[in-house]
Amino acid sequence: MSGCFDYRVSRRSMLGASTGLFLGLGVKQLVARAGTDHKASAEHVILFWNGGGMSHIDTFDPKPGRPTQGEFNPIDTTVPGMQVSEIFPQLAKQAKHFSLIRSIAGTNGDHGRGTYQLQTSYNVFPNLTHPGLGNIVTNELEQIGDLPSFVSISGQGTRAGYLGQKCEAFYVGRPGEKDPYLAFPEGITNLRGNKRLEALAKINSRFTSSAQAEQFDATSTATQDAVRLMRSPALEAFELQNESAETRERYGVNEFGRGCLLARRLVEKGVRFVQVNRGGFDVHMNAFPAMENHGEIMDPALAALISDLAASGLLAKTLIITLSEFGRTPKINKDAGRDHHASVFSALIAGGGIKGGTVIGSSDEDGYKPKDRPVEVPDIHATVCHALGINPAKEVATPLQRPLKLVDGGTPVAELFA
Repeated sequence: MSGCFDYRVSRRSMLGASTGLFLGLGVKQLVARAGTDHKASAEHVILFWNGGGMSHIDTFDPKPGRPTQGEFNPIDTTVPGMQVSEIFPQLAKQAKHFSLIRSIAGTNGDHGRGTYQLQTSYNVFPNLTHPGLGNIVTNELEQIGDLPSFVSISGQGTRAGYLGQKCEAFYVGRPGEKDPYLAFPEGITNLRGNKRLEALAKINSRFTSSAQAEQFDATSTATQDAVRLMRSPALEAFELQNESAETRERYGVNEFGRGCLLARRLVEKGVRFVQVNRGGFDVHMNAFPAMENHGEIMDPALAALISDLAASGLLAKTLIITLSEFGRTPKINKDAGRDHHASVFSALIAGGGIKGGTVIGSSDEDGYKPKDRPVEVPDIHATVCHALGINPAKEVATPLQRPLKLVDGGTPVAELFA
């Protein structure tokens, strides 16, 4: 049997310097201390979560001619000197719009712990749930329009933890399909349904007058948000059939392609943070056919998304980032697979004020560890916050009044910003 048991369990649980010096500080330090004292370069984020641990060598950090190369050759992109795996031919044509980080220095080789840190910047802590990037964005930035600030597609987003129900993600199970929870049940007319909602509101009002409960407040908030969304014309953003057949074909007639197309439409309607989830990267066996399949699905969708956002001008204020909980071992195992490898892995980042055509850091010649410019996990979170004008060092009180920073340290990757 391929794959890891702890990964399958964690998925189920997820479902229930410089140009100069100034006052003695280099550019990197100035960026780190800027907090909100700068103009945000991004207004939206699209996070692609590649669950299972995506191989860096078979995607964004190829090692041609080395024993760890595997079955894929590198291909040139439109940026001289920048190469990616041959599984991304269309994405390679968009290289002027994106940059690669090839020196992420992780610490957790376990799926659950790695996922938790990459999504929250914090390590797992008993009896405390830290919010993820989408929850932080929802808490810190004003909502635009009627759609939720945080939408998670094809998988549950991170939990809001101590930020509360108002920062939870809106979940889209299968992009392109009508959400049964955003309409009255079959046979219930709008008039009848609205009367039921009015009755529910009266009952809730009587209850809260005599007993104020945190859990009830959370439920009431969720209900009010759902009703408001159900009645909003902005729901049209979820109706992918309104796109031309040619557009849907470019993105791909599959769940990931539809997820990317939906992400674009949601950002166009003002959604602050969209997370698109894709699993299947835990390739302990037969890694190369699996990664080839991933490329066939991901390549056209990501390329179409970046191209369309660039053409509309929206890429300039939309940060796109791909993340996974760790990479895969450079050494190919006896089952033609790659195992867990947290010491170094890669990410693609585009838009939102990020310079395109740039490679940040490198791994050693075989892809085992960072060679130069290591990027710590919290640095990625600090970078996203910096682009959005959010102070990553801001403290928020937990229900037990313990002050915690939005990000567990970290310094924005200054080289990414123009």
